[in-house]
Formats: sequence, C-alpha cells, structure tokens
Amino acid sequence: MSQKRHILFLFSDTGGGHRSAAEAIIEALQLEFGETVSTEMVDIFKEHTPGPLNRLPQWYPYMVKAPHLWGASFHISDGRAQARAITSTLWPAVSRIARRIVNSHPSDIIVTVHPLANSFILKALGKHRPPFVTVVTDMVTTHALWFDQRADLICVPTEIARFRAIEYNMEPEKVVTVGQPIAARYCVPAGDKNALREKLGWPVDKFIAVLVGGGEGMGPLAQTARAINESGLDLGLVIVAGRNERLKKSLENIDWRIPAKIYGFTRDMPDFMRAAESLITKAGPGTIAEALNAHLPIILYAKLPGQEDGNVTYVRETGTGVWAPTPQRVLATLNTWIENPEAREKVIRACQKAARPDSSRTIARLIGEQLGLKPASDS
Repeated sequence: MSQKRHILFLFSDTGGGHRSAAEAIIEALQLEFGETVSTEMVDIFKEHTPGPLNRLPQWYPYMVKAPHLWGASFHISDGRAQARAITSTLWPAVSRIARRIVNSHPSDIIVTVHPLANSFILKALGKHRPPFVTVVTDMVTTHALWFDQRADLICVPTEIARFRAIEYNMEPEKVVTVGQPIAARYCVPAGDKNALREKLGWPVDKFIAVLVGGGEGMGPLAQTARAINESGLDLGLVIVAGRNERLKKSLENIDWRIPAKIYGFTRDMPDFMRAAESLITKAGPGTIAEALNAHLPIILYAKLPGQEDGNVTYVRETGTGVWAPTPQRVLATLNTWIENPEAREKVIRACQKAARPDSSRTIARLIGEQLGLKPASDS
C-alpha cells in the first residue's frame, strides 16, 4: 500500500473567500483521491504570528469599512517592484515566522490561497522543498503578491488574471486558468424550484431576490433592504445578514410590506440561490462564482476597491449581471427583470455560459499531478 501524501494549505481568515476556497479544494481532493491524501489548513496569521498581527483576521471586517483607504493601499502596493520591496523589507521581521510554519508543518506539497503566503514561505523553504502551488482567489484584479516565479504552478480564476500573471513575468506554462474553487454543493443541478421554496418556507408565486453582504454582512445592505421594502415592487425578499447579529436584529424590526425572510449566517446558500430569481450582493469572487453555477442573475451593489474592481467589470462584460451601486439602480434592475422575463432569461444564459462547476475538481487533479497521483476514477 502506497504512503498517504500530506497536503498543507496556507490561508487566513482575512475575508471569507480564502478559507472557503481551501475547503472546496480539500473536498475535491477527497472526492478525487480518497484515502491516498491527507490535508491540513493553517492560518498564517492567527496560528503563528505574535500579537497584534495574530488578530488581523478579527480586524479585517473593520479595516474594510474604510474602502477608499483600502483601495489606495492596494494600488500603491501593487506591481512587481513594490512586491519585491515589501517582501525584502519585511523578511527580517517575518523570516522566523515563515521558517516556523515550514518546520512545524511538514508536507508533501504546499498549496497557498492567500497572497501573503507565497514569497515569504518560498524563501523560507529554500531550494530543497516540496512542490508549491498557488491558487489565486481574486477573480480579476490580482495583486502582484500573488505571483512568485519560484512557484511550480499558479491556478487563476479567469483569463484576465492569467494575462496579469504573465505581465508580472510568470512563466506562461506555469499559469493555468481553472475558475474559482467553490464547494460541490453549489455545483449540483437546480432541481425543482417550487419544491425548494416549500422546504424553505418561501412564497412559490413571487419573484424572489436574495440580498447578501458576505459573511460579515458588509455593504449598504440595510439601506438597500429598506428601499426594496418601500418600492412597491411585487416580489419576496430573502436577506442574509451573515455573522452581523446587530444588523439581523435591526432588519427584524422593520415593518415589512413584502414577504421577507431574514437569516444570519447560514449554510443553506446553495438552496437559496437555486430557489431565487436574482442575487443582490457585494462583488466578492466566491459569491459571484456560486451564483454563476446556480445560473442566478447578479446585481452587484457594493465592492471593495482594489481587488474587487475587476469583478464588477467581469460581471458586466460577460452579461451575467449589472453594477447597481445605489438602491435606486437596484430597484430599476429588479423592476426590469420582473416586468421583462426575457431580459432576465438572457442573463441566465450568460450565467450558464460563464459557470465553471468543475473548478475545484480541476485544481485537485492538478495538485495530484504534482504528487504523481492518479484520481480514483482513473485507477
């Protein structure tokens, strides 16, 4: 019997997308290779850095509440020269941390899903190291810190991201366009929409819009919800407030004139997307990919400047949704899709074309190739 191969995933909970991408790939690895692999996830900040850096995942929701400052810092630090300056300047301070991560988590291959877990870890590993795979979780506007020429493989979500990698002097044969890794439960057939709604307790005879703001309930969610409630549109509204309990309570206190369901953090989003007619969301890459696989038209009402700018462009150019940064524009889009089903059907077809339900399995197979493994289905 061959020895089980151990795969180390480096991530951080600075935003929900890094963890969910790692978990989706791990799920796919188990489906593809079963008991021949073992996996481990390590948060590069929470588990290994001293205070106050180990609290970065907790601070992240507050940091992005200053979006213009966040966007400015993204653009100022982006670029090959800036990336080299950042890594060389910080190396004396983080070298012990990077070496501690490497030494305390031996593995047969390292997979990173966070831009700050690339150059530092590669430098700590030195020349005699296991294969190193970077999975880029930003959809289009990818920061230079994602790309290090020493990586053996770089998986990117879109062709635009691949072009950016090559512009940053990555070897083209190392950069593979695979789509955004998402969990298998988002990639199953749609099924019976009415049966899903009955199970969820939603109206079966209404246009249903799902309004989300990410895991932390970010974006102008409450303002948008109130505008929809007061609009007179004939629809039902499902709101996911995430972990933001204060937001959830304030929404529950609204005098709703339309059928409304309010949820906190939930793992039922795959069913929510399959049961709805539209998704209103901030421009997070994971949520966009999940909506595409559910063939669900997207209304983007907020974005994080910097890494989410390109996501808005992507959705608009692929015809999979619209950019509606004010409640009035959200209402106008909803009205168009309610009154003109053919317009929404066109967007659904674009979502079907853009969907990549095999992304996580593709990444898993590429990781397996680095280890010389064959998927169980090929045995």
